[in-house]
Amino acid sequence: MQVLQVQLAVQADPAEVGRARRWVRSRLLNHGVDPDAPIAETVVLVVSELVTNAVVHTGCPAVLRLCFPLGDFPSAPPDGSAAGSPGACASGFPSSTGAPDGGGEVREAATVGPLRVEVADASQVAPAPRHAGADVDATNGRGLELVELLCDRWGWYPDGSGKRVWCEISPDARPVDPLATVDWAALAQ
Repeated sequence: MQVLQVQLAVQADPAEVGRARRWVRSRLLNHGVDPDAPIAETVVLVVSELVTNAVVHTGCPAVLRLCFPLGDFPSAPPDGSAAGSPGACASGFPSSTGAPDGGGEVREAATVGPLRVEVADASQVAPAPRHAGADVDATNGRGLELVELLCDRWGWYPDGSGKRVWCEISPDARPVDPLATVDWAALAQ
């Protein structure tokens, strides 16, 4: 199994969140994922939340990384055409340094799995879910709840002098639309 890993350096500026969303959309499109597919909207939303947490709550630059499992993801090249040298990514997927433009190398994979999103930052403070409370109009405090709701798995671990927050999203991920029916007040309890 082959894996494509790409990464983007994100500065400690809230404007970078929009750039990260655009970058993810282009990486998904380059990987053959329909931009209107539920998985695309889910990945963009999750990336937006994780990058926002990294740059707004920590005030630190971050690195956004996507690990695409070729062959298991919608429209992945069936032949696994490119190959590189082996490496080890935190996810069990292989790693690459990735080019500054977000490029990466295809590597031999040790495991098969869903798309993995990772955001590494220089803060050692653990991500802490906040609750918006019963105020359904609140614009803050739901990021990690959304990640938990939309992803198959998520977590974090210390990484060097900082931390890495990760999540995994399967190709048949829950679409973003059901969020409109979420009882936010019940989640806040």
